[in-house]
Amino acid sequence: MKYVDRNGKKVHKDSSQDKLLHFLYTHTWGRMLLKPLVCPEFSKLAGKFLDTGFSAKLVPSFIKSNHIDMSSYEKKEYGSFNDFFARKINPEARTFSPKDSDFISPCDCYASAYSIHSNLHVSIKDTSYTVTSLLRNKKLATHYKNGYLLVLRLTVGDYHRYHYPVSGKQSKNHFIPGILHTVNPIANDYIPIYKENAREYTVIRSPLFGFVTQMEVGAMLVGKICNHKQCCTVTRGEEKGYFQYGGSTIVLLLEKDSILLRPDLLQNTKHGFETQLHLGDTLGQAPGSQNKNNPNG
Repeated sequence: MKYVDRNGKKVHKDSSQDKLLHFLYTHTWGRMLLKPLVCPEFSKLAGKFLDTGFSAKLVPSFIKSNHIDMSSYEKKEYGSFNDFFARKINPEARTFSPKDSDFISPCDCYASAYSIHSNLHVSIKDTSYTVTSLLRNKKLATHYKNGYLLVLRLTVGDYHRYHYPVSGKQSKNHFIPGILHTVNPIANDYIPIYKENAREYTVIRSPLFGFVTQMEVGAMLVGKICNHKQCCTVTRGEEKGYFQYGGSTIVLLLEKDSILLRPDLLQNTKHGFETQLHLGDTLGQAPGSQNKNNPNG
């Protein structure tokens, strides 16, 4: 895991999740254990267990092993592991720019950014996608020619609720079923398993940023992607939904000339680094907004 933290420092780090997955994919016993793990039936069973009161006993050790600072979250007694995993953050723990012309990160994450061109193939949870194959909608994909694709990866210790990056009118939610699998790229080095992750997207028609597609992508052991609403007006910063257990990802698709993207996002991605972000961090501005805010611009 290579990323640039929120202070601009480059970090190289192997997580406990990386070590576990290395065992699963590189050892005989690990591969034997892996086979049932990639079955959707196992994911459903695991999801049911994580909704039980007994699963709450896993919470203290999970907090400790993932070094989670619980001071940022609401204080409550969690009834299950999934209740803990979808915990709410204290409002004062994350700050948003007050300017509607600032496009904000919808989640805590590690971000990668790509310019969309005809030959773009991007790896999302270790599966290679084009924009069309990701959406399974060729007509919608054409809206994003020469625009941007942002991959916002959440780790298991992150805040797993996600919000709207812009205000506007959202479409209905489009669910795409898939084979649930791990997010870790080590997989294909050892076992060529076909996979597409379950995902759900909506298109937000924003007065400032055009048609913005926001997609939630599930991972192995994620039982549900839980979105709150559809076909309505939404507000920037408003909670959109949450994930149940598992590392998860948000994908954003932006039209050509619809945003002045932070240059460090593209530069870090080009050099093989993700960019660490918090919910509410600014990803870019609406074109022309800088001149509007500067009478001398």
